[in-house]
Amino acid sequence: MNRNLENSVKRYDELSMMLADPSVLSNHERYLKLVKEYSDLEPLVKNIKRLSEVEEQLSENKIMLHNTEDQEFRDLIREEIDSLETESNDLNEAIQFALIPKDPNDDKSVIVEIRAGAGGDEAALFAGDLFRMYTAYAEKQKWSFNIIDISENEIGGFKEIVFEIDGQGAYSKLKFESGVHRVQRVPETEAGGRIHTSTVTVAVLPEAEDVDVMINQGDLQIDTYRASGAGGQHVNKTSSAIRITHLPTGIVVTCQDQRSQHKNKDKAMQVLRARLFEREQQAQDQAIASDRRDQVGTGDRSERIRTYNFPQSRVTDHRINLTLYQLDSVLSGDLDPFINALQAAAHEKAMAKHLK
Repeated sequence: MNRNLENSVKRYDELSMMLADPSVLSNHERYLKLVKEYSDLEPLVKNIKRLSEVEEQLSENKIMLHNTEDQEFRDLIREEIDSLETESNDLNEAIQFALIPKDPNDDKSVIVEIRAGAGGDEAALFAGDLFRMYTAYAEKQKWSFNIIDISENEIGGFKEIVFEIDGQGAYSKLKFESGVHRVQRVPETEAGGRIHTSTVTVAVLPEAEDVDVMINQGDLQIDTYRASGAGGQHVNKTSSAIRITHLPTGIVVTCQDQRSQHKNKDKAMQVLRARLFEREQQAQDQAIASDRRDQVGTGDRSERIRTYNFPQSRVTDHRINLTLYQLDSVLSGDLDPFINALQAAAHEKAMAKHLK
């Protein structure tokens, strides 16, 4: 067993003892932190201990195979060896993957920002389609969501919509959705039946807590104004909408969808923290470009990641060359075929890098 595995087992045993300590049980915050660390280590340690058992059984079977001349018994032993070697390979792969540093944001909830790009009204309508796709997927995952800010056009599309998806592991599944989504279809207003191409940008940001991003209140300019549009009709008489400008970076966040100025301010600060957190992470990635997280594609919102072709009912993810002729199903929230394939590709890349 190598040093990393030995340390993992040692730490797991230490945590087991600590969690039975009355002084730890009485400290709720510390207890929860240790429980999470224990839970994260448990699958790895179980695999390590099982691998040790398998290797011991393999050694015993090989000795028996060497010492017996009974052909029928030898055949049974060979079958057992084959089975154990397969299990050993699977366990080794699982252990190696578990040793790859995990994205610390994977367990977080997310803030999703969808903006109409090229294509005018058609892009705004497709932004609405993507919003419904992601919220349908969230419902399938038993996650909750709520709108933070929204800007509609005259025909019911969204110039921009910002919303939160709250659920364990939301970022681990949705982080690959950041980028340019392209739609090819015949707009309802197109008399000649010509296919138009429009684009929508999606940004998926991990939610940041106060401890992740320190914000100096003196760096903020906070303005109030009267809300308008969807979600804002009820506040036309009062200035409940909030605009926060982070002066050092120039980042501007607005929120008008909540019924009170206080709630709008809280939601706007939530988005600001997420954007500042993303900005900080991007700066770190650029500073250590050779060691940055190995993901499928760059995750940059300027990268075209997926095309939705309505005439052929076709959806293509360009990063992994996966095409499905299930457009209606995908737009109704059946995203797992793409998300699972993207996670598998990221897994493969991470393993290849780790084993170099």
